[in-house]
Formats: sequence, structure tokens, C-alpha cells
Amino acid sequence: MLAWWMQSLWEQNPVILVSWVYWVIFSIILHELAHGWAAIACGDRTPIESGHMTWNPLVHMGPMSLIMFALVGIAWGLMPIDPSRFRRRSDEALVAAAGPFMNLVLAVAALVLYTGWIGLATPASVGPILHGNVIIFLKVGVMLNLTLCLFNLLPAPPLDGSRILATFIPPYRRLLQSEQGAYLALAMLVVLFMFAGEYIFAAAMRITGLVTGIIEMLIAPGGSP
Repeated sequence: MLAWWMQSLWEQNPVILVSWVYWVIFSIILHELAHGWAAIACGDRTPIESGHMTWNPLVHMGPMSLIMFALVGIAWGLMPIDPSRFRRRSDEALVAAAGPFMNLVLAVAALVLYTGWIGLATPASVGPILHGNVIIFLKVGVMLNLTLCLFNLLPAPPLDGSRILATFIPPYRRLLQSEQGAYLALAMLVVLFMFAGEYIFAAAMRITGLVTGIIEMLIAPGGSP
């Protein structure tokens, strides 16, 4: 029996469910690898020494994240780093920003592929089912990675935005490192996930719909499917 969120997506369209699962796992892996590549470039070899520079989703997400993803649709990843090995203090912000930046790159890449697909392929040339399924797959890639990019930039631990902000605002760093920091971080994350997460997801959907709609009007040989 499928979890409720899987059942919901399956009932909408099985292709949406398959696309969602693929893009979540693939995007989290590349998000974490981007942190690792940036850390290595900044002088920290912890990602290599810990064995995390791999494409194995079990390494990046872990069993608990994969179980939670299967049950409730929430997943996360981890890339171990050691900021004390960075060459400059600002490197911590650079490494933190690498993850969301990778999600932005993936969103743009999916959009470029989408543009090429609707510009070169038509339902008549490749078949209406394949044509529509590829469009769904690429739209999910754009929307999901925009969501991950924006959500990870929120300034709440353990999200990347908190590390970027803490790098340049010492009082915020001290607050997070204080005895009350863990409780504050948990409260901020819950509030942001419950409220900001919904708005970010909706915004990503609107942006995806707007941009892909414009592309369809401009270059699709046969219009939107």
C-alpha cells in the first residue's frame, strides 16, 4: 500500500510520482555533492575522508531520510564538513551557498531541456504519451529544484541560509552557538516549514507555470499539449 502522498500523486498521474521520486533523490545527491566540491576547493578534505563523495543516496540521505521520504514525502541530506580547515572565514558561506546554487543550476538545466524538447518534438513525431510524459518530468524538475533552492536559503538551522547569515553576522552565529540556540533553531525550522514552506512551494509552481507557459507560446511548434 502506498503512503498517502504517493497515493495522491499516483491518482493524479503515475508519471508525476515517478518524476517526483527521481528528482528528489537526484537533486539531494547533487545538492550535497556541491557542498562537498566547494568544501574541497576551500581546503577541507572531510567530504573525501568521510566517504561522502559518492552517488550513493544511502550515504547522502541515510536510512532515516529515505524512510521519512517514503512515509511522508520529507527528505534531507548531509555532507560532513570541517569549517576549521577552510582557508578563509568567508569560505563557510561559499560552501553553504553551493547547495542551493546547484539546485538553481538543475532547475535551469531542466528548463533548457524542456525548451529543447517542446521546440524539437511534437506529439505527432514522438507520440502523444511520450511527449506529454517528458514535459511532466522536466516541469517537475524545474519546480522541485526551485523549491529546494529557495527553501534552503531560509535563515533557520540546519538550512544553508543560516550558515550563510551566521558567517557575516557574528551576533547571529553566537546566538546559534549558545545554550538556547538548539531550541531556537528547532522552533524556527518548525515555523518556517509550516508557513514559509507552503508559500515557497506555491511560488515555485507559479514561476514554473509562468516560464514554461511563455516558452510554449513562443516556440512550441504545435502549442502546449
